[in-house]
Amino acid sequence: MVHVVLNDLSAAFDPLSPVTFRFDRLETNPRFATIARPANAVILAKLRVDMEDRGGKIALCIPYATLEPVRDLLLQMFLGEKFGRDSIWETHLANQLWQTNIEIEAVLDQVEVSLHKALNLQVGSQILLNAGPESPVTLRCGTSPLFVGTMGRKENNIAIKVHDKAPRQVKSRSED
Repeated sequence: MVHVVLNDLSAAFDPLSPVTFRFDRLETNPRFATIARPANAVILAKLRVDMEDRGGKIALCIPYATLEPVRDLLLQMFLGEKFGRDSIWETHLANQLWQTNIEIEAVLDQVEVSLHKALNLQVGSQILLNAGPESPVTLRCGTSPLFVGTMGRKENNIAIKVHDKAPRQVKSRSED
């Protein structure tokens, strides 16, 4: 992951000046990371990275002195840039997002069972659901509900007829 971040960071600086970031060592406690003297100015970028159900924080610390040689290039407006936005990059990102494959789950019902009962399930065991043929089915991506519909059949396939967008879940501050 560190090598991916450093390669992307190098690519981000390429329009200004060729830069090669290299991985020297990993320090999990930022207090022990020494890349500049305490009195020197630095730029600190804190990033949060989430992939599936795991994530973490990346603190990118760049001494100001290393950016001084390209300071004038960083301050100039680039061709096509409007109010700090890059429309070419935004269009490319939007196109890639529209082409991204996602996994969608159809959830008919959810039940809670004891760990003992779950571990004793065997082929042929039955779990009773509080749902019938006309019960609403929630389509979700990961933990995010997307749509609500009803279950049916199309030819030899089980299908979901989408009726509406699913209500948004409100995250509490404790989940952030």
